[in-house]
Amino acid sequence: MAVIGGGPGGLAAAVAARERGAERVLVIERAEELGGILQQCIHNGFGLEALGRDLPGPAYAQHFVNRAHETGVQTLLDTMVLEITPQRRIYATNSRQGVIELCAGAVVFGMGCRERTRGALAIPGTRPAGVFTAGTAQRLVNIEGYMPGRRFVILGSGDIGMIMARRLTLEGARVERVLEIMPYLSGLKRNWVQCLQDFHIPLQLSRTVLEIRGTQRVEAVVSVAVDDRMLPIAGTEETIPCDTLLLSVGLIPENELSRRVGIALDPLTAGPIVDEGMGTSVPGFYAAGNVVHVYDLVDWVTLAGEVAGRSAADYIAGRVRPAVHRLRTCAGENVRYVVPQWLDPESLALGAQQLQLRVRRPVEEKVKVVVTADGVEIAHKTERYVRPGEMVTVKLAPELCESLRSAQELQVSVLKP
Repeated sequence: MAVIGGGPGGLAAAVAARERGAERVLVIERAEELGGILQQCIHNGFGLEALGRDLPGPAYAQHFVNRAHETGVQTLLDTMVLEITPQRRIYATNSRQGVIELCAGAVVFGMGCRERTRGALAIPGTRPAGVFTAGTAQRLVNIEGYMPGRRFVILGSGDIGMIMARRLTLEGARVERVLEIMPYLSGLKRNWVQCLQDFHIPLQLSRTVLEIRGTQRVEAVVSVAVDDRMLPIAGTEETIPCDTLLLSVGLIPENELSRRVGIALDPLTAGPIVDEGMGTSVPGFYAAGNVVHVYDLVDWVTLAGEVAGRSAADYIAGRVRPAVHRLRTCAGENVRYVVPQWLDPESLALGAQQLQLRVRRPVEEKVKVVVTADGVEIAHKTERYVRPGEMVTVKLAPELCESLRSAQELQVSVLKP
């Protein structure tokens, strides 16, 4: 089995596959060390769900690096995958071996995601130095030991942006404010409290950057309020002096290799369409973690990786039973998307299955999450609130197996009681 990517999803998949009986598991990682983005996430909060421990990112990564070594997972570091064929033939390259050709019994994609850049936003203005994505700034500060600026404006209330607002403040920089184009928070509320409120960093909702000013270096940004159609409101412009603009405006699952293989992608998640075992539309290919959709917590990336790794090991061993019937999951009222997109009713006979979803708009009061099969309610749960920045999970009990065998579609809706 080959795992593309040595981050939390890929490592979890590799370890789970070995523990499931896969004889040879190889992790191919383009960086010089395993662990992925966790190596630069030096704040705490990792491992509470997966390990029952509160760890910083590097310690959480090291736990799974150690497990990979202990279980006999092989690695190819500093190696870039160039191409993969539908027959699972892998072409990669590194400075030591040149071009490498491998053939795998199964492949798990664990490439993670990338940040949206200024080019994706098309922000008007000059092109000075001092515009960074939040993740790039995080690496510069936490790994390279380099401060990219002294006076910051952060566009977007994503988790990385809010965490960097706190980190930069602790390093002596001044964060003028965090701007968010939506009328609600994009990241987790706990990060808003711990990273912004606790450090008196202002958050302005329904505002964005209208223009970047500066010649050689950023000198200021012009912020503006937006209406409900995200259009600038004349007369609300404000010039904010700063020397650095950080962008925390969303993550995109990294799926260039998936496209080349011909794997079907979901236009809403930008990740592969998967079943309950994280299997894709091409046999023998599985996907783990943020390459499928962007998770709130790394713990959930790990748990999804374990599912993908076990499924891939079963595929290699010939233990995968062809699905006689699959249900399509779809988004109902106030639901943006549901993962997995396909569900085999027979999988419920092996244990409860969970659906994960994101809502379209926040509701700051009690709501009911309802799952229907061909219009008939089969499961529900109550949530105190729902927010687009916080994933919702609903479980389907094993006893539903029989009733779902003749159904055609599962729909998940978020309703007010």
